[in-house]
Amino acid sequence: MQALEIQGVQIHYADEGPRDGAPVLLANSLGTDFRVWDAMLPHLPAGLRIIRYDKRGHGLSEAPEAPYAMQDLVGDAAALLDHLGVKGAVVVGLSIGGIIAQGLAAERPDLVKAMVLMDTAAKIGTEEMWNTRIDAVETNGIAAIADAVLERWFGKKYRTGAPGPMAMWRSMLSRTPVAGYAGCCAAIRDTDLRDSTARLTLPTLAIGGDEDGSTPPDLVRETAGLVLGARFELVRGAGHLPCVEFPELTGGLVADFLKEVGHV
Repeated sequence: MQALEIQGVQIHYADEGPRDGAPVLLANSLGTDFRVWDAMLPHLPAGLRIIRYDKRGHGLSEAPEAPYAMQDLVGDAAALLDHLGVKGAVVVGLSIGGIIAQGLAAERPDLVKAMVLMDTAAKIGTEEMWNTRIDAVETNGIAAIADAVLERWFGKKYRTGAPGPMAMWRSMLSRTPVAGYAGCCAAIRDTDLRDSTARLTLPTLAIGGDEDGSTPPDLVRETAGLVLGARFELVRGAGHLPCVEFPELTGGLVADFLKEVGHV
């Protein structure tokens, strides 16, 4: 178990692979920990330096009181890479992790060589939507919204055909600290990166599931369109977590992108 204190918060991370391997930072989604990447990892090229972490308020990282600011979350990622002596990483961000990737690329271009934006956008949802969700979890707990969240997370085939894994994902979501979940909801609510993302010029791959109920594919495609030269790939049958539902396909897309940008 590895942890680093950043801005007074203990951040749990894993740094795996050769120290001189090409670095890849994986930033996970709202309500998950870094195990969300487990199924995809075997489908990435060998020899990479894979860095995963639980953003504040998730997994084994500490959960300070809500609300959080996106600047805090981007700062955590930057401090982790600085601590590890990493420059020029490919950052793969899922959902809120993709917002963190965009913010990191804008604020610390020395740290980010290229990015994969998976089921994410430069601006997600409305203030009213996020306030309603924050009120719900602070009043009744995360379990009260679990059914609706899982329906957005997964495509119909996975939801109905994988009862064992679905129970585990429900457990992961429900065990997320309320402060962490609400804090990150507030960070998403208050973030609009459309202007700064439109100024990015680094290689970018955007991936979206066609059954994603959180960030529909048109929203992901629109964000890809902000970055000059970005490519969009649709994963049919996937919801919000294509790295879970279609790990081989998604891993293959990421692997091909890594080769395209000379990162393997």
